[in-house]
Amino acid sequence: MILFKEQSHPGRCIVAYKDHVGEIVEISDAERDAFFADVNRAAKAIHAAFHPDKLNYGAYGDTGRHLHMHLVPKYRDGYEWGGVFEMNPGRTKLTDAEYAEMIEKLKANL
Repeated sequence: MILFKEQSHPGRCIVAYKDHVGEIVEISDAERDAFFADVNRAAKAIHAAFHPDKLNYGAYGDTGRHLHMHLVPKYRDGYEWGGVFEMNPGRTKLTDAEYAEMIEKLKANL
């Protein structure tokens, strides 16, 4: 799990597959199941740490060919509720201290 330093959606992370593959069809069923177990574990940690109203999931990679899943917490009273999330909104950049604090909060819930 990798936490974004841009946190317009508090708790926004990606979960990247352990090996360099571009498509989910390039891995075995067992590897796919393990990857989605990691996505699920990260989602549970985000819910426990930040209590979003909804968690959006996105899998992209037109140019950066490495299998990964975006986990984007959405909040009813927050940025972009009811719409599609921007990949790099640039609205909320964490300080190093805020970033470290958020990482610890996630780690405590893994």
